[in-house]
Amino acid sequence: MKQNQDFSINIRGHLLTFRRPWIMGILNVTSDSFYAGCRADGDEEVCARIRAIRDEGADCIDIGACSTRPGAEPVDAEVEQRRLLNAIALVRREWPDAVISVDTFRASVGRRCVEAGADIVNDIGGGTLDAGMFDTIAELRVPYVLTHMRGTPATMSQLAQYGDVAADVISELAYAIRELRKRGVCDIIVDPGFGFAKDVEQNYRLLASLDEICKIGLPVLVGVSRKSMIWKPLGISPAEALPGTIALDSFALLHGASILRVHDVAAAVQARDVLIKLTTEN
Repeated sequence: MKQNQDFSINIRGHLLTFRRPWIMGILNVTSDSFYAGCRADGDEEVCARIRAIRDEGADCIDIGACSTRPGAEPVDAEVEQRRLLNAIALVRREWPDAVISVDTFRASVGRRCVEAGADIVNDIGGGTLDAGMFDTIAELRVPYVLTHMRGTPATMSQLAQYGDVAADVISELAYAIRELRKRGVCDIIVDPGFGFAKDVEQNYRLLASLDEICKIGLPVLVGVSRKSMIWKPLGISPAEALPGTIALDSFALLHGASILRVHDVAAAVQARDVLIKLTTEN
């Protein structure tokens, strides 16, 4: 496994390192996420999911309140914000020292969530869905997950045209990184955007090029958990895609990923820890 000790991010004045890769547990406080196993509706279900993510060994928790699956229409910003703020309050109650990431493409929602206690903004739009996002992140001075995507969740499947998918994604990410740096943003995490404006074969070519993506020189987040790139070729459902997820997550760790965003925290933690043992003792 490649070493991640050169990377760190500033979380509210504390420097946290990726000396070992992080496992980011998914909490979706929405009814239409593509995988039912990570949805939580109502405070009791949300708290149960928070405790499970914590107890299974996650390093951080990523809260989403607006489905971004292909073809999805976004919920109203007010609804998204209300769901996120409630979930943040519940996380802080159940897990006071948690590192909280909020999955939103709206700058105003990200701002309000950071003010309420979130630590990271995870933007699936990579600044393309809200022109104010980069300036907002610069003002907030929080770590930012820059995701590669084209179009919107409703249109992105029509925009998966690339010459060389890895080269094009790296080029588009590099442009966004320059724009963030111009604004003084220091803590950037790169997400190649598996499933966002990429078809199945493009997703696999992109993952096979993860070494090249890591040469950008920033922590790389990989989120392939139970996605269609796994279950469509196998003719199975997302509910049956855990073994395939662990296979791809393990590949990502061996090729430099600093963060895995997952539905199944315990399985990812176990895979990471076994790979650490394998690669440090042999």
